[in-house]
Amino acid sequence: MKIRLNKNRIALAVIFGGCILLNIIAWLSKGFCDWYGANIFPIWMNAFGRPIALLPFSLGEMMIIAGIALVLLTPPSLAVLLIVLKGRRKRVLKVYGLIYIWVIAFVVLTETLNCFILYHRSTFGETYGIPSVGHTSSELVELCDHLTENTNALSKQVTRDSEGRFVLTADLDETARSAMEALGDEFGQLAGYYVTPKPVINSFFMSQQYLMGMYFPFSFEANYNREMYPSNLPETVCHELAHTKGFMLEDEANFIAFLACDRSDNTEYRYSGYLRALKYVLSQVRDNCSDDEISRVYSALSAEVITDINGNADYWQSVQESDEGLLPSSTVAAVSDAAMEASLKMNGVADGKKSYGRMVDLLLNYGIGKRK
Repeated sequence: MKIRLNKNRIALAVIFGGCILLNIIAWLSKGFCDWYGANIFPIWMNAFGRPIALLPFSLGEMMIIAGIALVLLTPPSLAVLLIVLKGRRKRVLKVYGLIYIWVIAFVVLTETLNCFILYHRSTFGETYGIPSVGHTSSELVELCDHLTENTNALSKQVTRDSEGRFVLTADLDETARSAMEALGDEFGQLAGYYVTPKPVINSFFMSQQYLMGMYFPFSFEANYNREMYPSNLPETVCHELAHTKGFMLEDEANFIAFLACDRSDNTEYRYSGYLRALKYVLSQVRDNCSDDEISRVYSALSAEVITDINGNADYWQSVQESDEGLLPSSTVAAVSDAAMEASLKMNGVADGKKSYGRMVDLLLNYGIGKRK
């Protein structure tokens, strides 16, 4: 036991020390992060992501459930063992301690290798020569008009139910993978293999947190909320797949998802991408344009688009008003929001959740609406 403990200590020291060193280097060297994202991260993804993708369930979700169970079961089980095994209490405490420290080591290692380092790579715009310049409110409105025109047209081509709400009929997973793979022709680091997106069993809990999808660094999985309003699904799945290619920043994943949806042959995917992008642009219009301009762009939205915007809002509101969850939705949402904000800022994203909206800058700088 003594030799085994020594080996454990050495291994744990190497893992924690290595992760600290890697994170320091990541914060100091963008070049290292670029090299890592282009050459090393794909090795991990192919070695572990491929076999895990074959599982018919989200391994990441199962890991989280197991972790919660471990925390909840530790106090009673430890208390029983300490009573029953009076002469071996020290050994029992060591075993429990080792289990916890190895779980923490696994989380720190996978988060570092599959997430933290990648936050500090060159931006998507820097990597692929998309300029970073300022834009006028008139250019913002021009983009809004372009998105509105396309969203309105697509809204009349998708399947709808008896209440006029969007219905998804496409093969969600395969269509998303095909759309993302097609981007590889222009953006080399988006080429190649994609994991199979997986729905989360406890999607209602995700809804309580206002989460539509999640990339699990410890299982290389792109997970999505299967219960949310269906027009969100195609764009969300593409967004999470973008993370599996090492692009961690939320605005970049939003932008990549839009491009994938826009170029898809599937009308439902195109509509989902345009509707999501329009939401962010409308938010910027509200913040930067005159009341008359705001009124004009909103009045231009088709009845079908308004139906889906309201349907989406109604869904999130119904979750917050529901008493189905183990915990009140307001409490879950507040804790999740604080955790998300802290996580983003810890990884160098100074504006936290507001960074999602920066995809509008990418849309403008890439020239959406002006390209042939």
